[in-house]
Amino acid sequence: MWKMALAETAWVPWLILGLSIFLRFFLLDIKPPHFDEGINGWFVDQMMKNGFYRYDPTNYHGPLHFYVLLLSESLFGRNLWALRLPVVLISIGSVWLCLKFEPLVGRTVSRVAALAMAVSPGFVFYGRYSIHEVWLVLFSMMFILGLLGLWKFGTTNYLWWAGMGAAGMILTKETYIIHFVCAAVAVPVLMLSHALNRIPDARPARQTWTYLDLVMVVGVGVAAIVFFYSGTFFNWGGVKGLYQAYKAWSQTGQAGHGHEKPWYYWLELIKRYEIPIGAGLLLCLFCQELKNFSLRYLAIYGVGTLAVYTYVKYKTPWCIISFVWPFLFIFGAAILLVRPKYLRATYVAIGILLAISLGSSIRLNYFRCTTDNEPYVYVQTYNDIFKLTEPLLRLAKRDPAYYHLTGHIIRSSTYPLPWILGDFTHIGYYEHANMPQNLDAAFLLVEQDKIKQVESKLQNAYYTEPLTIRSAQDPSKLYLSAEIFKEFFPGRSPDFVGKGPG
Repeated sequence: MWKMALAETAWVPWLILGLSIFLRFFLLDIKPPHFDEGINGWFVDQMMKNGFYRYDPTNYHGPLHFYVLLLSESLFGRNLWALRLPVVLISIGSVWLCLKFEPLVGRTVSRVAALAMAVSPGFVFYGRYSIHEVWLVLFSMMFILGLLGLWKFGTTNYLWWAGMGAAGMILTKETYIIHFVCAAVAVPVLMLSHALNRIPDARPARQTWTYLDLVMVVGVGVAAIVFFYSGTFFNWGGVKGLYQAYKAWSQTGQAGHGHEKPWYYWLELIKRYEIPIGAGLLLCLFCQELKNFSLRYLAIYGVGTLAVYTYVKYKTPWCIISFVWPFLFIFGAAILLVRPKYLRATYVAIGILLAISLGSSIRLNYFRCTTDNEPYVYVQTYNDIFKLTEPLLRLAKRDPAYYHLTGHIIRSSTYPLPWILGDFTHIGYYEHANMPQNLDAAFLLVEQDKIKQVESKLQNAYYTEPLTIRSAQDPSKLYLSAEIFKEFFPGRSPDFVGKGPG
């Protein structure tokens, strides 16, 4: 049959990975840095100055991501591609990891899951952001792959998958505790499920690894955790943050701190963007019919993590990729739940849903990636900032002397600008009532309520543009020196002329 021939074809995984690579790399810099990307980039700038990352337990994020960004920027420079490259590669690696589940869930199921992740609007969208959640996807998948592999095969390689996945989660984000607890609770639930409807070959395999192997895995994991949390041995106090973080983290999870959402928030996102994931979630209702031990465990684990993330009031949309990936495998398992006479129709339905997902992904990532009414576009920087950054960076690229231009940013909450303009040596950031002594500069970005005060003291001529950094923020007015930036405004007279000297 054609389906068997396709399943045996070795080039199918390469096509899936190729599509994953294309969707994540294509026009990678089409959207400006997100607020969080600017913060992460700023942390890396501080690491370049200090030589290490000083872990802050109230930051709710582990140190690994920052050290990888430091390596990337050291190799490729302070630019958006270097900032996003590590996470793009990790996102592609997660698609590849779906294929590694083949011995546990079957070839077709693993390939459908990989293809669904490759084209998913959320996995692509946040796989192009320099944020921690993509790392959590990879490491949680490694951890679960290791656990299931140990149960079925008991070999040393799966012990390493589980150990390095656990260490990686700890190094990534404090929410690792949710995944550990859900992975543990899923075991007795699976035993109960097995008692109600027995699974063939559910007995654990004989373990072939030795205690020396276990010591090696634990030793490497602990060493990595201590190495990074201690700031590469320059900040031993950071190791205590492993447990100190949970007081602040639990308070934030309960309070929401401006990011509280209703309990059905994740279901709304799934309904809008992730149709295959939604289908997988619905199929979890029939997981008792699955005769595959690993698939039944994934269904239970996936529903458990969804339930916990639903309970937590603090919800930001990028967290969704951390816990929905098991449903991709249950989506692929649809072929195991239908009668043979419905198999062809099931493959057609899977293809249609994947095509819808791909279309939604293209629309979101290349046409609406900064559009406010897209729920995935959250605290996203507007293209407005290009009005400042493009001419300024073009000048500096042409002549490094422009890196020493004076600029005043007179407003609060300016990220990601401090990272984007981090190579400029004379830019001041002024909040509240603070003002520079001499307001005239090569450029100014002034918050709306300070415009009259600033303009009353300016003496030079400027081109002006309205500029809003992101949503839910007061707009600003951009002033570009007519003398310095005139080449970018051919035939245009200055929009604002100051009172002149004296």
